Amino acid sequence: MDAFTRFTNQTQGRDRLFRATQYTCMLLRYLLEPKAGKENVVMKLKKLESSVSTGRKSNLNRVVYFICDTILWVRSVGLASHINKEKWRMWAARHYCCSLLLSLARDLYEISLQMEQATRDRAEREKSPPQDPTGYSVADEETEWLQSFLLLLFRSLRKHPPLLLDTVKNFCDILNPLDQLGIYKSNPGIIGLGGLVSSLAGIIIVAYPHMKLKTQ
Repeated sequence: MDAFTRFTNQTQGRDRLFRATQYTCMLLRYLLEPKAGKENVVMKLKKLESSVSTGRKSNLNRVVYFICDTILWVRSVGLASHINKEKWRMWAARHYCCSLLLSLARDLYEISLQMEQATRDRAEREKSPPQDPTGYSVADEETEWLQSFLLLLFRSLRKHPPLLLDTVKNFCDILNPLDQLGIYKSNPGIIGLGGLVSSLAGIIIVAYPHMKLKTQ
């Protein structure tokens, strides 16, 4: 209980909980919409999702995205009805997408460094060159290369949980702006699931600071 209290006393902790609730509502709403007799539940989930989203406006940490999102909130509550909602939504999505692309590029760079280090470590352990078996084909070589690459990637991420968490979080986050910009269309179920996974990763990072990625 003390750990939960400390977590919720942090601005980032409350934001992650609000965000997890928001995307859980989106995912549940998507799953329940096709079912008959669930209209009232779907409406309540939609209202809860909207309320939780409103509660997150002062906790967003990306400045330009925060400005765009706040303008959209002002428009949604009727304080400035003349604002072009679609224009500002696209501005917010573009900035958010660029921010996440930069974060993913950083993750890929960090992954490449870890894989390079793992390759050097493996080369140190295996001094003798491998012997090619009789009848070794190009297809076998390509298959072995792919298996080796995937195994190296898995081992690199397994040894560095903060990098894995950050990569998963950014990948799941980018689904939403890609959908809004029409670059890669998804349904609310996929976006809700991605947002929930990202929020859980964010909760872990806030609850356990040592899991936060430290770039080189």
